[in-house]
Amino acid sequence: MIAARGWVFSLLLLEATSVLHEGERVWKQSGGRIQPRQRALIRFVKHPPADPGEWTSWFSVDHPGGNGDYERLDAIRFYFRDRVCERPTRMEARTTDWVPAQNTGQVVHASLPEGFWCLNKEQPAGKTCLNYAVRFLCPTGSLLQDSKQFWSPWSTWSACSAPCGKTGVQTRIRTCLAESRLDLHCKEATEEGRLCFGHSCAECNLTCSMGRVNAECNACMCEDHVLHGRVALADGMPATEATVYLQSENLKLLTETDSNGGFRIPGMCPDGKNILKIKKVRYATATVPVPESTEKSSIIHVRLKRADKPYMVNNPVDKVRKIGQTVALCCKAVGNPAPDQYRWYHNGTLLDSSVYKYNSKLVLRNLNMDQAGEYFCKASSDAGSVKSQAATLSVIATDEAFCNPRPESYFIRLPHDCFQNTTNSFYYDVGKCPAHKCAGKTDIGFQCKDSTAYCCGVSKMETREIECRGYTLPTKVAVECDCGVCTEVKTTVRGRATATDNGEPMRFGHIYLGNKRIGMTGYKGNFAIQIPADTERLVLTFVDRLQKFVNTTKVLPFNKKGGAVFHEIKLLRKQAPVMIESSETNTIPLGDMEGDDPIAELEIPPNTFYRQNGELYTGKVKASITFLDPRNMSTATAAQSDLNYISEEGDMLPLHTYGMFSMDFTDETASESLNAGKVKVHLDSAQVRIPEHLQQIKLWSLNPETGLWEEEGDFEPDTSTRRKREERTFLVGNMEIRERRLFNLDVPESRRCYVKVRAYRSERFLPSEQVEGVVISIINMEPAAGFSSNPRAWGRFDSAVTGPNGACLPAFCDEQRPDAYSAYIMASLRGEELEVVSSSPRLNPHAIGVPQPYLNKLNYRRTDHIDPRIKKTAFSITVAKPSPSTVEESNGPIYAAENLRECEQAHYSAAHFRFYRVEGDRYDYNTVPFNENDPMSWTEDYQAWWPNPMEYRACYIKVKINGPQEVNVRSRNMGGTHPYTAGKLYGIRDVRTIRDMEQPNLSTVCLEFKCSGMLYDQDRVDRTLVRIIPQGNCYRESVNSMLQEYLVNHLPFAVNNKSGEYTMLAPLDPLGHNYGIYTVTDQNPSIAKEIALGRCFDGTSDGTSRAMKSDVGIALTFNCAEKEVAQQSLFQPQQNSAKQGERPRIRRRQRETCTGHASMRRVTQCRSLPRV
Repeated sequence: MIAARGWVFSLLLLEATSVLHEGERVWKQSGGRIQPRQRALIRFVKHPPADPGEWTSWFSVDHPGGNGDYERLDAIRFYFRDRVCERPTRMEARTTDWVPAQNTGQVVHASLPEGFWCLNKEQPAGKTCLNYAVRFLCPTGSLLQDSKQFWSPWSTWSACSAPCGKTGVQTRIRTCLAESRLDLHCKEATEEGRLCFGHSCAECNLTCSMGRVNAECNACMCEDHVLHGRVALADGMPATEATVYLQSENLKLLTETDSNGGFRIPGMCPDGKNILKIKKVRYATATVPVPESTEKSSIIHVRLKRADKPYMVNNPVDKVRKIGQTVALCCKAVGNPAPDQYRWYHNGTLLDSSVYKYNSKLVLRNLNMDQAGEYFCKASSDAGSVKSQAATLSVIATDEAFCNPRPESYFIRLPHDCFQNTTNSFYYDVGKCPAHKCAGKTDIGFQCKDSTAYCCGVSKMETREIECRGYTLPTKVAVECDCGVCTEVKTTVRGRATATDNGEPMRFGHIYLGNKRIGMTGYKGNFAIQIPADTERLVLTFVDRLQKFVNTTKVLPFNKKGGAVFHEIKLLRKQAPVMIESSETNTIPLGDMEGDDPIAELEIPPNTFYRQNGELYTGKVKASITFLDPRNMSTATAAQSDLNYISEEGDMLPLHTYGMFSMDFTDETASESLNAGKVKVHLDSAQVRIPEHLQQIKLWSLNPETGLWEEEGDFEPDTSTRRKREERTFLVGNMEIRERRLFNLDVPESRRCYVKVRAYRSERFLPSEQVEGVVISIINMEPAAGFSSNPRAWGRFDSAVTGPNGACLPAFCDEQRPDAYSAYIMASLRGEELEVVSSSPRLNPHAIGVPQPYLNKLNYRRTDHIDPRIKKTAFSITVAKPSPSTVEESNGPIYAAENLRECEQAHYSAAHFRFYRVEGDRYDYNTVPFNENDPMSWTEDYQAWWPNPMEYRACYIKVKINGPQEVNVRSRNMGGTHPYTAGKLYGIRDVRTIRDMEQPNLSTVCLEFKCSGMLYDQDRVDRTLVRIIPQGNCYRESVNSMLQEYLVNHLPFAVNNKSGEYTMLAPLDPLGHNYGIYTVTDQNPSIAKEIALGRCFDGTSDGTSRAMKSDVGIALTFNCAEKEVAQQSLFQPQQNSAKQGERPRIRRRQRETCTGHASMRRVTQCRSLPRV
């Protein structure tokens, strides 16, 4: 017994006493024997030396994995509600090893309202946060005082350490929760041990159908049988150095494959029960059963598939619930092997799987307010981990409305002759209801996605009369918001794929989404792709069938609220192939900048090439190596994907590139694509002058399905004798060229910020004139001259699409040297470049959108700052990371990476950079307000310009003006034949004619009018009554004969009594250029208008032009003399024009139209009240 006790003492490393309980021996460790360090407080918590109150127990609800250790007060309350008071007065933090937080030397944060947290990224390189525990001082009497508070429950007994038939030890532990381990309550035992006996040793009861049982009694052996195997990779090449295991309770290593991928296992029984597992780095584990056989030997063939890291295909979605309801959040990841573990996090804290019983679905029942917040999941497999995007769960009180019934302000611009003296402006507040998600009447339960999506929207509108100069303008104003079915929208990506060097289009190329071909480019490289529902990350690959261009994978941002976004896809032209010998060593340089050394070299050893069936290839090889050199600024837009990778923790992080290269090897006749074994990349270390980058740079390959880069290997110092003879020093990396052909020399970059940018309709920069769907692009530059870094080169290219609150673009930044990194920023809308505010002769902070002195620190420069001949469509800045101690830098336009949410939600008044459109003389007015950039703003109303939110039909008429001056032309669109809208205004369109440069007395205009057709209820058509009114001393000269004949034959026919204008009931049919009418239908109103306008300019029904062709496709011709000085504008018709079909003037008369939300069918549309 003395010997047994001594062994137990050495095992536990504790001083113990012996106590006998019911025949078993138990050792108890006394906590009083341990002398803890003297308790100390966190420096940043100030308090008097002796505060009255009582301390809580110590809490540790998080671990330092992931981003760090978060001991947040709300999370502690969630798990230990009764053990924390409402308003703690002090807080202490220590590690779980009793080291006070201020003695650890780590960067930590504390706040009484929020708790304690430590971030891994703030610690020194290679270090992570320690595991911390916290406790709080509460007012006296606010905590429960019972004996259970001082000790945690005993843990379960550990497994018995003894083998069969032997004696061993079991232990269990508990923790003292008192303020100090010197407390009297901590004198009891903290750890116990007891003797145990191993299980009885039974005889081996394994039976074998063939052969005999081995000595371990875990498998059968057949001495007269030999198993032969060959392991190949996906392309047929031999899988060398793959390990072969026998599957049992613990994997048993059997052998390793040779240089030909073969292996031999003697004694393996072919009974159909043995299972082999074959493993190789970067390949998924293959599980292979040994087939049944009666022969002396058998053969198996195995093909390994490349291991794919988990990739999130379904993210949790935002949801809104009331207290007491149930909600389900779901995510789904794919990969090879498939993810086998899911974890869920709430506000960054891991949820206990034993409590919530989750997998890929998290179900929360009987919701309370504490459960509101952000949720994301993390999927893991042997290949890695990935985190989903965060979803917001909003929990509101049972008696609280989902939507704020009071609309927000939304100002529309009035016509130029409608100045409002009451507001001293041309703007009128019509209100809007933000399309936030709400619960509505959704089926509360366990669905991953609500069967019906509900959003806040307009539930009641009023008609108001706006007094203009000489006439009254009706408008609909939102007066009440409510929860209803969301407007169904579709999202489209359009664009053009062209060469980087000369703009040559990729004609009839294929477009892939993953492995599925979803479209083609046209003759001019144009394409249009409808994005599948619930797409979070759009990854498209463009493949040139003519093999002129490198296959290009792009991650394209889009507007998730619906609508269309236009992208210019720039393609890198393939390098002409060179002929090399497969039996010789070949060296190919990477980088061809004039006057500079190559960035790297490829070394292809002899006998490296293989055919697709895995056979060694001998002969001549056509090799085309295309290198994208970041030292060449013109290639930045051709960068593949968005230069991101997934870290070991599952976070998507950015890369900084030193060059990308695409490799294409074929046989001599270019009839078969070849693979290559181990190829060496020799990187010139002189090209990487940032010291830390030399240790971090790696080889990466692009996964074309996910658009993410995956690590291929590290670089090491090149010690070859050939390199020793050169003056330059090199790093060498190894890779294999198989199914992936695009590689990258990249460095993970942690110095990140975000830049806030907004786009506007004009230089007025009004909040209501922000434009959504604008593609903002940023080129991150290398540090400028004078820094110990690369020569001037770009390091990353990113894009984002503006939403209702602008866009936040990722950029590299440096905290120590504010002027280290710079960036160029540009914007385009459907291929049109937007302009930026000038930087010369002096900076205007009010116009640029950034206050001083921060603006000077950012060194804002428009591209024409030095040379006015350069375009005005981009600007450069130095990306100076904001200083937390400087107030002027705390409100944009640069935000630290951890403040992305703050950037996205920044108020309009916060600092930001600005782009604007040059729109010319054009004005649109809708009686029912609608933002064409936001399809969700559509409102169900009989007077809506666009009656169907799923199908937008744009109509234009081409009008020619004979006269010496350009004139404004207006279309006034009213209800014509529908009983609910007859005589009511749909909207107004004003536009100025464009002068013909070759014919001085001729100008032309393409004027939009409201198309005829079904109204929103799809019950009855309305022939829109359209009046075309040129401003000035004009008379109608002619009408297109085919248009006139059509209108006469399709009654009713509008009477034209005024020679200075033209009235028609708009045709129901899409007529075409022969009639001077241009009609286009699309899922996006802006796209429909753009295409129809382009056809109108061109005067054809299938072409497009940005230059007006004045003599083709004309519908109406007017003759306009010079306007007399005292003549009244036709934009200011007399009040008696109401007798010609317009309503009489009614001063500020308001009528409720009871217009419901977009899909709230329960609300009945009220008939208009009789006119007064």
